[in-house]
Amino acid sequence: MQKKLYRSRNNRWLAGICGGMGEYFGIDPNIFCVLVIFIPGVNLLAYLILAIIIPIEP
Repeated sequence: MQKKLYRSRNNRWLAGICGGMGEYFGIDPNIFCVLVIFIPGVNLLAYLILAIIIPIEP
C-alpha cells in the first residue's frame, strides 16, 4: 500500500502540516515544528504553501 502525505486532524499545531509529516515519516511531529520555528528563511513561506497544497486527512 502506498503512503500518502496528508495534513493531520489529530496532531495539529497550526494547519496540521507538522503532524502529517511526522505521521508520514514515522517520527515525532515536534521535530518539524522546531524546524519551522528555529530555522529562519523560507520556512514560514514553505509552511504556508504546504498548508495550501497538502489535503486534509480523510
